[in-house]
Amino acid sequence: MTDSILITTSTSLEGYKVTKQLGLVRGITVRSRSILGNMAGGFMTIFGGRSAIYTELCEKAREEALQLMIQHGKELGCNAIINVRYDANDVMNGLTEVLAYGTAVVVSSY
Repeated sequence: MTDSILITTSTSLEGYKVTKQLGLVRGITVRSRSILGNMAGGFMTIFGGRSAIYTELCEKAREEALQLMIQHGKELGCNAIINVRYDANDVMNGLTEVLAYGTAVVVSSY
């Protein structure tokens, strides 16, 4: 198996057949912004528009959760993860959990 894993939000992969389901895989990260980051982000909201500080924080959290999910899939021996989803929940004020999850499978070309 190569290091690359096919990822899709769909329940199937065009051109591939699922030969084995390995089960649920997930990646979880909990992130917070520093006090200075929160002050800068709060200041930016006064003027409205896009908040680059919070956008970057969200993107990094999603990417970290995705990479953790992929690592979990590799540990199970998958070469694809289907039906991928993200979820986010506040753990407490200023602390957010980001979860990436999907179904680890083994696929082969038709």
